[in-house]
Amino acid sequence: MKLSLLTLLLIIGTSWSIDSDALKQSNDVLLRGTWELRDFYHYDDNQIIDTVATTDGYRQIKMYTKDRVMWTRYVPKDSVEWFGYGSYVASEDQLIETLEYGSESMMNVIDTLRMFTFELQISENEYSQITTDEDGNRIFSENYQRIE
Repeated sequence: MKLSLLTLLLIIGTSWSIDSDALKQSNDVLLRGTWELRDFYHYDDNQIIDTVATTDGYRQIKMYTKDRVMWTRYVPKDSVEWFGYGSYVASEDQLIETLEYGSESMMNVIDTLRMFTFELQISENEYSQITTDEDGNRIFSENYQRIE
C-alpha cells in the first residue's frame, strides 16, 4: 500500500512539473516577437481606475528573442534617448528583465536597478507587464500589442 501511494504521489508530482514547465515554455514562446506599447493602466485596490493612451508620435517597441529583450522609446517632444538591452525570463505569471546596457539615460537607471520584475498577463497578440508594490498590489501596467 505504501509503495502504491508513493508511486501515485510521484506520478502526480511529475505530471505537475511537466505541466508547469510546458506553461513556462508556452509563455516564453508567446512572448517572442515584436510588440508596441498601446496604453497604460493605473490601478487602485488592484482595480483599473484609469487608461492612458500613448500620445501622438510616441512609440515604444519591445523585441523578444529566445532569451533576450531589447526596447526603444521615441517621444517627439523629448530629446532624451531611451533604449535598453538584456535578458529575460517569462514564467506562468511573471516577467523578469535584467538589463545589461542601454542609452545614457537608461544607464543611470541601470546603475541602481538592473532587474525589473513584473506580473505578466499574456495572450497570443497582447501582453501586459504590471508593476506591483512590495505587498503585491498592482500600481500600473504597460499594455502591448503584437506587431510581428
